[in-house]
Amino acid sequence: MGINSPFTMVVLIVLITVGARVISTWIKSRPAAGDDAETRGQLASLHQDVARLTERVRVLEKITTDGEARLRDEISRLS
Repeated sequence: MGINSPFTMVVLIVLITVGARVISTWIKSRPAAGDDAETRGQLASLHQDVARLTERVRVLEKITTDGEARLRDEISRLS
């Protein structure tokens, strides 16, 4: 079985193809240096949005629960 055998050629073609795909995937998955600062900025913005939305949910929960208590007190006062 030498280098000229069809089996060897098929194995080499498969190995080259798999190796190229692995290298291509590795290159695509590496973070680029320019995107790193942009990604950090987006992440910081998302953290601010989450914090803002969390505060809004707290306020809405307070309004909802406080409104029921206030309504009960008002009904009690009217009775």
